[in-house]
Amino acid sequence: MKDFSDIIIISDMDGTLLNSEKKITPENLKAIEKFRSMGGKFTVATGRTIQSFEPYADMLKIDMPVILYNGAMIYDYNSGKILYQIYLPEKSKEISIEIMKSVENLGGEVLKADSAYIFENNEYEKLHTRMCGVDVKFCKLENMSPQGWLKVLFASSPENIQKLVDFIAEKRYNEVSFVKSSDIFCEMLEPSSTKGSALKMYRQLDGMQNMKFISIGDYNNDIEMIQEADFGAVPSNAQPEVKKSADIILENSCDENAVAELIDLIIQKNIYGGSYGRKN
Repeated sequence: MKDFSDIIIISDMDGTLLNSEKKITPENLKAIEKFRSMGGKFTVATGRTIQSFEPYADMLKIDMPVILYNGAMIYDYNSGKILYQIYLPEKSKEISIEIMKSVENLGGEVLKADSAYIFENNEYEKLHTRMCGVDVKFCKLENMSPQGWLKVLFASSPENIQKLVDFIAEKRYNEVSFVKSSDIFCEMLEPSSTKGSALKMYRQLDGMQNMKFISIGDYNNDIEMIQEADFGAVPSNAQPEVKKSADIILENSCDENAVAELIDLIIQKNIYGGSYGRKN
């Protein structure tokens, strides 16, 4: 039997491991279990919080640290310990207030380690709350302490999110960075905080120094992770700019068990270190 004990697959959730119904298919679960039975490791990099990812951690039987908050935290569910985190600067509160006053119809929330704090609850923010499936807190943005912010999520229609992106580009905020995590979500993070930067930190954890990482993701917030990994894959439904960053574009989409396809390629064709190779 092949031994994949030196390989870790790190997967995005929405649009990658989850199908369009926000479910992990039996086919993907079976493939992950098969990979583990051959020594391989599997974990996740997601924008979700400690609380909102916990049900998936149980379902996936996660036994490796997980990248959360789009790279602002690495968390170990086995020990219940935060292994790495990076906060937004306190000026993020002032920037958030300016954004909310300047761009109409935005919903939004501040995410901390203990909870999500909703400061404007439009229909897209309500959708995000339903997607996460956890209890949230409500608080006026002006009344919130600026300390301990891991990220700020803005939610609105695709057209309005584009207005937000245009506003951000015009303002050129240096203290923070922004990334679209879907057509209806745009997130504010500490400038050095990405899934890719978190993967760099992951490599420094105990026992990770000699591991090889294979990543898979579909959206803009996955690009740095795909580039940082030793080998990067994308499902067929990935955004065009994300496909450009990958070593391989899978034939299947998230609705067609793309993660299972990737695992089959690893097992059957040894895509890492094999004929596929890392792009220059």
